[in-house]
Amino acid sequence: MATSPLDAYSRIVAGVAGRLTGKVASLRVPRAGDERAGQALGSAVVFTSDGFLLTNAHVVGRADAGTAEFADSPAVPFRVVGADPLSDLAVLRVTGDAPPPAEFGEADDLVVGQLVVAVGNPLGLAGSVTAGVVSALGRSLPTRSGAAARLIEDVIQTDAALNPGNSGGALADSEGRVVGINTAVAGIGLGLAVPINATSRMIISTLIGHGKVTRAYLGLVTVPAPLPAAHRARWGRRDALRVVEVVPGAPAATAGLRPGDLLVTAAGQPVGKARDLQRLMFAGAIGRPFPMTVMRNGALVDVIAEPSELVAA
Repeated sequence: MATSPLDAYSRIVAGVAGRLTGKVASLRVPRAGDERAGQALGSAVVFTSDGFLLTNAHVVGRADAGTAEFADSPAVPFRVVGADPLSDLAVLRVTGDAPPPAEFGEADDLVVGQLVVAVGNPLGLAGSVTAGVVSALGRSLPTRSGAAARLIEDVIQTDAALNPGNSGGALADSEGRVVGINTAVAGIGLGLAVPINATSRMIISTLIGHGKVTRAYLGLVTVPAPLPAAHRARWGRRDALRVVEVVPGAPAATAGLRPGDLLVTAAGQPVGKARDLQRLMFAGAIGRPFPMTVMRNGALVDVIAEPSELVAA
């Protein structure tokens, strides 16, 4: 008897649920003034065999500990190892036994329209599973660090149903590999997730090792823009980053960058997406020469900036 497409779809979602549900914890985080008995609710994904969990920074807030509960297991305490509000990622470690880690994938390999499955604990309902598709890639999510509003770049947009409490849970591909950490409900049928890629892996390892992430700062706002057709063959790509704002007095301004410049390379690396520049803006770039090549009025111009440390306002 032929298998219907719905049967195949259901088997994929059920398979992902079976692999992941037990590896996504329900979190309870003490929070002064919270309406629900002083606790915030959220989710977290096991990502190492020795009890490290990954969640959202906004789930833990300013707390340094809480409790995590897995399916068919009693609640265990956790401590916050480190949190990074600018990526909305946080690392926890449980005291006691935790399930084996989930398998993590690569968000940079996602394509729009691809099936994804969200696993979390919306509204405190443990082990909830929803499914949908990747609706868009490369979105930006407003966030705050202190009084400063900033953007989390390159987030995944999905129509898999997300609700409060899903934050920190897993967004997985059809093989059950975690490709994102669900972070926000932007509207009906519109959820966002922080991607698992080279940048987020660097952030995670830094949080484990140091408890915080130190970033370099140029003072640039950029958007992807096409390279002129005549230069695409030379650079072997189609896109660069258009400078739309330069913060007065910032390292980029001191180096001579201007709005309208087309940023082609940074630190010797090609840049065409927000994440390309983000991956370079960590502690190792602070206070060191940072060469950039821009296209200005049809000519290539080399500038050298010296990034400073990004300090939350």
